[in-house]
Amino acid sequence: MPLSPASPAVRTDFPRRIVCLTDETAEILYLLGEQDRIVGVSVYASRPADIRRKPRVSAFRDGNVDKILALEPDLVLTFSDVQAEITSQLVLRGATVMNFNQRSIAEILDVIAVLSRLVGRPAEGQDLANALRRSLDAIASSAKAFPRRPRVFFEEWNDPLISGIRWVDELIEIAGGLTIFPELRKCGKSKDRVVDPAAVVARDPEVIFASWCGMKVDVRQICSRPGWTSTTAARNRHIYEIPSNCILQPGPASLTEGVRQLHAILARVAGVEIPASLQPAEMSTPCLL
Repeated sequence: MPLSPASPAVRTDFPRRIVCLTDETAEILYLLGEQDRIVGVSVYASRPADIRRKPRVSAFRDGNVDKILALEPDLVLTFSDVQAEITSQLVLRGATVMNFNQRSIAEILDVIAVLSRLVGRPAEGQDLANALRRSLDAIASSAKAFPRRPRVFFEEWNDPLISGIRWVDELIEIAGGLTIFPELRKCGKSKDRVVDPAAVVARDPEVIFASWCGMKVDVRQICSRPGWTSTTAARNRHIYEIPSNCILQPGPASLTEGVRQLHAILARVAGVEIPASLQPAEMSTPCLL
């Protein structure tokens, strides 16, 4: 079942005013029942729906430093080298900033543990992490019923073509697939995970998942690449868009709705029915030409 937010409670522990510049940290705070501490979010924040009422102060790579500081935050949460510049600007202006760089499922769970301790909710953080682990274990157990594991290409950007981000690769394997570029998951930076389109054709994926952050997937563009219509995925129309807010944010959404969408699609390709309890809230349909 989808996770439900914990019951909110008024607390005075530091930090009291938090700005979250990526969606996953805001979602974690909501699930811990500490959403009242959030005073600012990014324009891409979408989970849960209530978060849309929070002030929007940044895009993904950068933000309005003056607007962020005007919120008088005790703590600003940023993510990875992608937000290194805004992290630096905020530190130079005197803000307290914590920059997370989670790239794996284990590291996502570590972020939950750290955030829960920061807001005085360590037990709730442990409960949340345990619930996520149990959910992943249930999907992995379901995937054992697959007669075969389909070959999967996951496209996280289209130009240049990027694949292999670690937590997504791990989720694909839990969901019942075989990633065709497993060697890329050790590469943290996106520039190190650029893929030659011809190499995708050579490895012949049976399923193509695409998730372009901030952009609608264009299946015609995908299939216009030389040789791609010859892949098993294209021939059998197994090209699917996974919403970026369900899979490309390294937090609870990826470990719940994101992996469930992957699992449901891979089960369909493998010819297996999965329990109703593991079905995603939304089912992706093939991206047809």
